[in-house]
Amino acid sequence: MAMNPKQIRTHIFTVIINKVEEQDEDKRQEALTEFMSVTGTAGNAPDQIAEMIPPIMHDLYEKWISMFTDRLLETVDARNLELLCDGTTDNNAALVLAYIMFLESARMEEQIPKDLAEHGLKASGNEDLGDLAASYIRTQMSKIAEQAGDKEPKGNA
Repeated sequence: MAMNPKQIRTHIFTVIINKVEEQDEDKRQEALTEFMSVTGTAGNAPDQIAEMIPPIMHDLYEKWISMFTDRLLETVDARNLELLCDGTTDNNAALVLAYIMFLESARMEEQIPKDLAEHGLKASGNEDLGDLAASYIRTQMSKIAEQAGDKEPKGNA
């Protein structure tokens, strides 16, 4: 059965937003602290910096996922998108990976810091905070993609 663009859009949005919002606040704080410790960004106080970065607003995730979905619908044939929207683990992982690639595009390299600044991450007087948050978002999305890939069934050895 053929899917219309609205059904495709809804499926893509749902798959990605569910992956993005899986983490609770404790996991977010832990991941931020770990990220900053590994990158050396926070110096001696990764916990303090992690507390300064607020949870990314739900509306930003919605905006970015909508931008991604719009771009897919503009550039990918509807029949191919229907194949990706069959609900299988592999295709859901492929959608998440495509979203991560979109976040790493030149367009989003400019958009993410702009959006973060609008949400006050640079208003605190720390100009690097928005850049740190953008790096963290990309790192976390890569981990989500890795986890989605790890859930794929493995072939017989």
